[in-house]
Amino acid sequence: MKPTDTSNPEYFHKVVDCQYGCPAHTDVPAYIRMIAQGQFSDAYMENRKSNVFPGILGRVCDRPCEPACRRGRVEDKPVAICRLKRVAADNRDDITDRLPKPPAQNNGKKVALIGAGCASLTVANDLRPLGYDVTIFEALDTTGGLMRTNIPAFRLPPDVLDEEIGYILDMGVELKLNHRIDSMKELLDEGYDAVFVGTGAPKGKNLELPGRYDSDRIHIGIEWLESVAFDHIKEIGKRVLIIGVGNTAMDCCRTSLRLGAETVKVMARKPRGFFKASEWELEDAEEENVDIMVNHSPKEFVYEDGKLVGMRFDLMEYEVDENGGIDRGTSTGEVVIPCDDVVLAIGQDNAFPWVERDIGIEFDKWECPVVDEQTMMCTRDGVFFGGDSAFGPKNIIWAVEHGHQAAISMHKHCQGEDIRDRLPFGLNLSSQKMGMHEWSYSNDYDGDARTQMRHVDLKERFKNIKIEVELGFDAEQAAQEVERCLNCDIQTVFAAPLCIECDACLDICPVQCLTITKNGDEEDLRSRLKAPAENLEQDLYVSDALPQTARVMVKDEDLCVHCGLCAERCPTGAWDMQKSTILIPYAEDEAAGIQPKTAAGGAGN
Repeated sequence: MKPTDTSNPEYFHKVVDCQYGCPAHTDVPAYIRMIAQGQFSDAYMENRKSNVFPGILGRVCDRPCEPACRRGRVEDKPVAICRLKRVAADNRDDITDRLPKPPAQNNGKKVALIGAGCASLTVANDLRPLGYDVTIFEALDTTGGLMRTNIPAFRLPPDVLDEEIGYILDMGVELKLNHRIDSMKELLDEGYDAVFVGTGAPKGKNLELPGRYDSDRIHIGIEWLESVAFDHIKEIGKRVLIIGVGNTAMDCCRTSLRLGAETVKVMARKPRGFFKASEWELEDAEEENVDIMVNHSPKEFVYEDGKLVGMRFDLMEYEVDENGGIDRGTSTGEVVIPCDDVVLAIGQDNAFPWVERDIGIEFDKWECPVVDEQTMMCTRDGVFFGGDSAFGPKNIIWAVEHGHQAAISMHKHCQGEDIRDRLPFGLNLSSQKMGMHEWSYSNDYDGDARTQMRHVDLKERFKNIKIEVELGFDAEQAAQEVERCLNCDIQTVFAAPLCIECDACLDICPVQCLTITKNGDEEDLRSRLKAPAENLEQDLYVSDALPQTARVMVKDEDLCVHCGLCAERCPTGAWDMQKSTILIPYAEDEAAGIQPKTAAGGAGN
């Protein structure tokens, strides 16, 4: 194999699995170390660079970073990355003077953002400091979009939403509430230099079964949650069925309990391993005694004397194929489950009746706009989409990243530049050496299990629908959890000319990730390491030829726990622990035309 090019930002980015897995590429280990040092405001601002809403996402992010966490390879549970984000948000000082500021004079360009959800707000956050005249059009009388209407207050308190959205609006963003856009053509005719659509996926899917329209006790999940959020619905029947098993279904079942339901059953067509809901969402629901019933396929609504009394289900059996998929299943019988209300939470669709089909915006067969995944621009020049409105329902952190990318494109479009000509990611490497065997970070392995989140008592949480269930980590819990981070951004960087092949690093490595061997092709090398490198998604770190034998040092990045023992033991300093900072360009960097810099001032390579 050729020696590894460690100057390529992608290489070390991929090694920091949590940051790589995060759509917004938040520097997770960096802000966790800031929390460990009590620098909560710094940790908050480090978060805000990429995810914009640390307090919100510290509560309701779908956590794509956590399944990627290397700690989950060492033991069962990853670091509680999401909840540590909340620690930074809950314990920060006043950071208003550190937020982006609007310029003294606008740049003469005006942009329209449709929808006041997380994607549009991210665009506003990135463009307003550059002098853009930003106007947000929102159909409702409040901001936040689906974050406010579909995420219950017991998970995301309104004051948290208001505060972090306020940081953006306070920059001088014009907000037009109760202003529904009924015609894209008319909006375009108003002369905006660019338009962004961040309207989410506001249409809940229906279930066309016999009896569907014979009762007003059958509800569409996202519409029902919105009605609850705005106090239009304050109660529900004693027996409730939730159809579907995604995250919206989990919000529906837990909300039902707070509106007076005595029994709530979530009805799933498939086995548990095929649920769309996050495991922690399922755990929270089951903690509140929600009954999740698998392999029940809805068949019809059941009535007696014109009143909804239950639903009939086929009892299903499935076979799992060699790829882990399941077949369509076969029915082994029927069952009727009694109920007073049914909430349909089987998915969401985009809805664009207000976008004319003759203005150059193309739609695919699913009636989704055709959007470029890099630039976020649709087939009409100057019109951009992001969040659920672009590619269907995902989650908040994806919408934020779409907003960042759209903001770059909108800036370039407004300035007459090629929207595809974008700054690349950069990389800064800085040694963490404080002495011969001392490092600027805590590198001792901590064997503690994942810290359990504190919850409001089960009886207390149902007294008021707005009581936040999760209490966050206290100081002791936060201190314990931050030590579980393996500092995957502190890289083992090897200088081949200094190596004397004494094998000290090989002997002390606790996971046998290092091997000195004759070079070969990748497949051959992977088979000859001290521990066979079987995870092909993680690269091998291959050195230049060693001066004494022309062999190579090979490290399996999949196994390395970044403990630094190799660097401590090495008598020649061939190994060093270096912090890799991935330098991610945003709209402000594109406007300046230069690669962003680290806080310490290191330039990207």
